[in-house]
Order: sequence, then C-alpha cells, then structure tokens
Amino acid sequence: MSDRKVAVVTAAAGMGIGAAVAHQLAADGMDVVITDAHERRAGEFAGKLSEEFKRDFLSLGLDVTDFDRVEEVMKTVVEQRGRLDVLVNNAGWSKIEPVAEMARETWLRCIDVDLNGTFNCMRHALPRMIDAGAGGVVINISSIAAWETNTDHGAAYSAAKSGIHALTRVAAAENGRHGIRVNAVAPGLIYNEFLRKIYPDEFFEGYIENKSLVGRVGQPQDIADIVSFLVSDKAGYVTGEVYGVSGGVCPNG
Repeated sequence: MSDRKVAVVTAAAGMGIGAAVAHQLAADGMDVVITDAHERRAGEFAGKLSEEFKRDFLSLGLDVTDFDRVEEVMKTVVEQRGRLDVLVNNAGWSKIEPVAEMARETWLRCIDVDLNGTFNCMRHALPRMIDAGAGGVVINISSIAAWETNTDHGAAYSAAKSGIHALTRVAAAENGRHGIRVNAVAPGLIYNEFLRKIYPDEFFEGYIENKSLVGRVGQPQDIADIVSFLVSDKAGYVTGEVYGVSGGVCPNG
C-alpha cells in the first residue's frame, strides 16, 4: 500500500474534464483510480498514466446509475488501495429537448446520470471516508446551467445541476465535523468535440466574441486546475461552495 492519497474520478477516460482532472491529480502525486462506463477505454487511459508517471494506476468500469456497482467499486478501491481520500463526481449526460416536447426517457436519464449518479458515489464514498477518520474531499462537477435563464442547456440538465448544488451544500454541512469538505465546480463552455453532438452549431458561433470575457472558450485543464486547488490543503477552509468557471459568462458563479 502506498502513502499517496487516493482519488476516484468518474467518467475519467474520455477527452474532456474527467481525463484532465485525473491527469492533474496524478501529477499532484495522488494515486488516481480511473472509473468510466467505457471499461476498455478506462483501462487504456490508466495504462497511459502508468507509463507517464512510472507507477500503477487502477481502472474500474463504472455506471454511476448502478447503485450496487458503485458500492462495489468504492469497496474495491479501499481493498486494493487501502484508503479513499478524494472523490470527483464528473459523470454527466445531456440531451436538449423543450419541456413541452421532452421524452420521459430524456428526463429520467439525465436526472439518473447527473444527479442520482452524484448521490450514488457520495453515498458509498462518504462512509468510507468517515470510517477512516482521516477526512476527505468531494468535488462535484456541476454547470453554469444551474444558474442561467436560457434554453441553451435544456431543463433536465439544468435541473439536475441545480440539484447538485443543493446536494453539495447539505453534504458539506453534514460532514464538516468529520473533516470532510464538499464543494462543486460549475463550468461554462469547456470545449471538446463531443459537445458538437449535443449543441447546435449556432451555440458556438460568436461565443468568444459575444460572451467570453477572456477571449477564448474554456479548456478541460481550466477545470483540472481549480479541482487541484480545492482538493489540496490550500483550500482547507473551503467547503459548501460552488465555484463558477466560465470566463465571466455567468457572473452568478
């Protein structure tokens, strides 16, 4: 068993925020467990990290909507790595449909992945952090969709992300006495090619010129950097907070 802190990151094997966060925490010296619904891709990414950092990284297939599987994964992490110090809830799903036309399946799927999945992981990680008695950190990846009044993100996604904010704050209140901090990060547009499958072309047109205050769209590393800070001892007085990272697009953050 290593003395390194152990971090579990969900949906960590793609090209976006999860992979950037996992890589950054590995660079920070943590033992990162790569979990993803795409088990093969998770294994491949863990292999790349192992090659880069010259140490072994564990990968586990995980559908965050599967309550029992989440419990199994958290149990496996503690059994194989000896501890669980950090949880980063990054898994998300979205399909934009107007409320008056939304399929029931769209609503349920979005709530199940984004909100229920976040709860499932917290539900099974927190008791292990509490039992260990060494504190811990939970970071929930939300979205500025929780604050904005527009149709850009869809009601299901916006509702789920708003729920994450409330879940974050109450969990912080409940677990501070155990030395566990719980915060959320609400990104604005963090670009990767997958977003082209969700948003129409007009969503991206003029974004830099008309919305971003810093003259660019966000990159996954922008989120990885703030997560790196929030899980560190430098953020020891920070809990129950939601940090907007949007290039000034959404000042509510």
